[in-house]
Amino acid sequence: MKRDYIFLFITGAIFLSLAVVFLFFPRSTFSQLERRELKTPPDFSLASLLDGSYMAEVSSWFSDSQPFRDEFMTLSMTIKKGMALTRGSGEDAFVFHQTGDIGADMIPGGTGEDSAGEPADPAAAIPEGDRDIPEGNIGAADGEESKMSKSGILIVGSGEKVRALMNYGGSPSAGNPYVAMVNEYASRMPDVRIYSMVVPIAMEFYCPAEARKRPGLYKSQLPAINHIYSRLAPGVRPVNVYTTLSEHTGEDIYLRTDHHWAPLGAYYAARKFAETAGVHVPDLSEFDRRVIHRFVGSMYGYSKDISVKNAPEDFAYYTPKDLNYTSTFTVINVDKDFHITGQGKPYKTSYFKHFKDGSGNAYLTFMGSDFLIVKVETPVRNGRRLAVLKDSYGNALPGYLFRSFEEIHVLDFRYFPHNIVDYCRAHGITDFLFVQNIFNASSSGVAARCRAMLTRKGSHFDAPAPDNHRKDTVPSTQHHGKSQDPTPQGSPAAPESPASGSSESPAASEPANPTPEEVGADNQI
Repeated sequence: MKRDYIFLFITGAIFLSLAVVFLFFPRSTFSQLERRELKTPPDFSLASLLDGSYMAEVSSWFSDSQPFRDEFMTLSMTIKKGMALTRGSGEDAFVFHQTGDIGADMIPGGTGEDSAGEPADPAAAIPEGDRDIPEGNIGAADGEESKMSKSGILIVGSGEKVRALMNYGGSPSAGNPYVAMVNEYASRMPDVRIYSMVVPIAMEFYCPAEARKRPGLYKSQLPAINHIYSRLAPGVRPVNVYTTLSEHTGEDIYLRTDHHWAPLGAYYAARKFAETAGVHVPDLSEFDRRVIHRFVGSMYGYSKDISVKNAPEDFAYYTPKDLNYTSTFTVINVDKDFHITGQGKPYKTSYFKHFKDGSGNAYLTFMGSDFLIVKVETPVRNGRRLAVLKDSYGNALPGYLFRSFEEIHVLDFRYFPHNIVDYCRAHGITDFLFVQNIFNASSSGVAARCRAMLTRKGSHFDAPAPDNHRKDTVPSTQHHGKSQDPTPQGSPAAPESPASGSSESPAASEPANPTPEEVGADNQI
């Protein structure tokens, strides 16, 4: 009987302690694990109270913003990790995770400022259809449904060499819309050299042999890539980075804790593109190597596997050595639903951003955001001007080509608001490169968005946005409706000095807004 009382006392004390924590402790506002801002208290209105939506939103806020949210989730992951069933052994040991639907709030990049004072990319709330890794059907052309929720994530190895791998389940025919879109670009811009680079994801090269044998855990990406390249129009030049990357798998060409390739992988891809384009092929000796230590990327949040958090890696990137170039940024403004509302005035700033050790935003080193049009002017005089239409894999690539082209224009397929033919004509583009990871090259939705840029007419936004962006920082992302800044609110601190060799000055004067005649007009997709 006494033992029963002790048990009841301990149980009651635990529940009472938790109740005190959940009711009276400060509520969480940002989840570093999930890379998103947590829900806030809803605005009260009599109408929402009467229709029941107010109380539903209060309940959602209360559960989403619980105190010590990340700490409780970490504890839960630690317990689950101890109970997980591991297959294989040694370096080939793996654990498979069903991810469930990867929501918009799980897309990596976060928002707000990094610990170094750099505002980060607001990609953490990209709605379905705009994501870097589409969640929609892949392979739907032949009836094969392959959603991320069914593909899952493989955690390979153990200790400090853990690698998280995102599965691919697409079929070759899923690339048909992409092929048709690229071929139409070649048809509409006959005087421009068109290139297609389809980037495989890390699963292709690092999936253990044991996992490759298991149905549903692995599907080679090579047939899909070969299918795309074999059907491109004769005038389109494929850039076969698959073979190039496969020759360097013993090096750090993919990040272990993030879904992106590593900057070194992008370097080898840039070399292959330069060879294909017949321009200066960059050598790694032309760059300064810089390192952000203790980086843990997006795959921690995707997999919710504590071993990923416990295996941080070095994020090594490369900046041009002894090269004077100027990069001009134009911010694309969007509303809380990610509809384009305008664009800011162009301003000059560094292409490379600085992040402190331990930052989860290290991949934002390149430009700091996807909500941009970036123009890089170099000292090269060969008459070649390159436009890169990319997803976020493409962010890491242009920095290696500053000695290869006179100008480089970096455009994101999700946020480019103009007629792309008019833009290329106005800027004298001679070379046009598609950089898409295999997920996006297998998405009919992505192909449709890119294709719509060819015929866009009219104004996509009502009026030019006022220039309220600081010249010495990556543009603020507060215009997305909710701040997603995990740091205290306030004006972002100025970034640290640009990488050596850059001529960009934070105080450089800003050119005027481009006119419709200069960049073309557009309408909403």
